[in-house]
Amino acid sequence: MNGMLRIPRSRGALSGVLLILLGAWGGLIPFIGPYFHYAYTPSSAWSYTSGRLWLEILPAAGAVAGGLILLASSSRPAALFGAWLAAISGAWFALGSLIWPIWRGHELSAGTPVGGAITRSLEQIGFFTGLGLAVAFVAAVALGRLTVIAVRDTRVAARGTGGEPVTAAQALRNRFARRRTPAGSPGDEAQPEPVGSAAAHR
Repeated sequence: MNGMLRIPRSRGALSGVLLILLGAWGGLIPFIGPYFHYAYTPSSAWSYTSGRLWLEILPAAGAVAGGLILLASSSRPAALFGAWLAAISGAWFALGSLIWPIWRGHELSAGTPVGGAITRSLEQIGFFTGLGLAVAFVAAVALGRLTVIAVRDTRVAARGTGGEPVTAAQALRNRFARRRTPAGSPGDEAQPEPVGSAAAHR
């Protein structure tokens, strides 16, 4: 059972890399977006506000941390923790500005998008809603892969315990083979000794 808690590191590698990239985007875009006119107010580069801290920097750090855990961990519980951390961070990206007033009792804003109607929609998607959904989706895929015990996991567990992995099909075949084998084969029956043998004269 303990062997099933170990997984190959490649299991969460792709999801981990994607989460790191998405988290880095979410943490950096508020500060570098003004260089190419893709920003929320204040629309000057490297401007810091408490709204950006709570609604962008912290969830970005959570997504990056979750991705790093997925990328490096060979423990199933640790990898699951990283995936859940990233999923919560993605949900906070998408819903944080709506949940914060209910939680803290006052409104917290990361600013307002600048530009035309299309640009403002793209900024809302790239900064919060779309980014949060992308992070949550990648984390959900990682959770799905981590909660399934694959054949490769049984092999890893068997190598860790020094045994051979036995699948359900193999166990079923072995059971039927034992049922079909008679209690004693004809070759195992006692054969009578020749009349002229030494045992017959005793």
